[in-house]
Amino acid sequence: MSDLSSTDLDLWRVDPDRLTTLLVEAGWHLVGRRSGIYNRLAPPGEIEGRLGSFVVPLDREAPEFVELMEHVLRQASSPTYRSLWARSIAPRLFTDPTDEFRFRKESAAPSGLISWREGERLISSARKTLVAGAKSYMAPDRHFGNKHGQFANRYIDSVMMGQTEPGSYIVKAFAPSASTVPLRKPAGPSLDIGTAAGAISRDISQSVVRALEATVEAIQHYRTSGSLAGFDEGVRHGISYEMATAILGITENSDGSDITVEWDATVPGDFEEHVWRYEFSGGDTPILEKAAHKLAAAEQSTFTLVVGRVHLLARKEADSPGVFGVENLMGSQPKKVRVRLADEDEYHEAIRAYEENLAVQVSGNLEREGNLHWLYNAHLVRTVGPLDEFISQHRGQSGHIEGQISLDDLP
Repeated sequence: MSDLSSTDLDLWRVDPDRLTTLLVEAGWHLVGRRSGIYNRLAPPGEIEGRLGSFVVPLDREAPEFVELMEHVLRQASSPTYRSLWARSIAPRLFTDPTDEFRFRKESAAPSGLISWREGERLISSARKTLVAGAKSYMAPDRHFGNKHGQFANRYIDSVMMGQTEPGSYIVKAFAPSASTVPLRKPAGPSLDIGTAAGAISRDISQSVVRALEATVEAIQHYRTSGSLAGFDEGVRHGISYEMATAILGITENSDGSDITVEWDATVPGDFEEHVWRYEFSGGDTPILEKAAHKLAAAEQSTFTLVVGRVHLLARKEADSPGVFGVENLMGSQPKKVRVRLADEDEYHEAIRAYEENLAVQVSGNLEREGNLHWLYNAHLVRTVGPLDEFISQHRGQSGHIEGQISLDDLP
């Protein structure tokens, strides 16, 4: 809600204390108050609000409450403060309390812009980060696959996406602070699943943050020791193959990136600081690639990573995630595999790879059915790059791709 005049708003329901907190977080500062009656705030850049202070009414029983609340909201959403209002106040004022995740990626594009493909991938990586952390809430694991997927999707369904900010390209996610996410999908209609059957959403968000923190520490450990042991140790804190590949999508082709978490101060929590930040660089990409391979390799032998070109596209039915074929260019795995995706959004990336002749990396559980090899519960981890460049980089001295096919084999 960025335009107050266009919205029928029940002003009685606006929480004055929450409005005060959000204004202070956005740069206003408290310059006077009468307990239980009003808070008076000076706008950003003013010392005592001499040019016009903001009075937030506190007493909902007062006859002038609605009039004063409407006035202060119109002040905060006026053209002078419209950007702050739309970006930092309105999205959180008119929803339940939320904790904010900001995924920022710097690129060679002008400030505030990002290439379309990289923007799509940043949004996808942000979603995968939240999903991986939500899965780790249920139980730590090196590689989840579809495990706990329904629970993670219920958490994601409660999250709102917000506007980006000027200065860089930022994806915002607003996760509820005090709602409940069911641990299991109810077996039938139910009027009350009970709080015991659910997880507090902030606890899930904290699992996301613990996994992020453990990943940052593991990266730093690798930089000082050259060892991936930090990733193994960090599994119990939420590190997983899914988290490594999610952050990989944020660091790859970036001039710097970070994830900032701002805990909603209106909801009690044991925080010394309400804003936490985790920084990454483009140089973290090869570390995360190695870690992802290690985390995947420790799984059962059926879990497989394949790098190759998309040579077949098909959908069995309109609402299926999609099926495509990959001609494997690396290793001793089957020369061709059929891929059945777990995520419908990734099918569009497979189409792009097919149309633009790009090599892709896919992962999943490898199974053989007759003469066909399938990757089930599969994910398109990333597009590796132009196929010709990939083949040139991995060509052995004999003129063939190491361990696999030659250019003459490609139709």
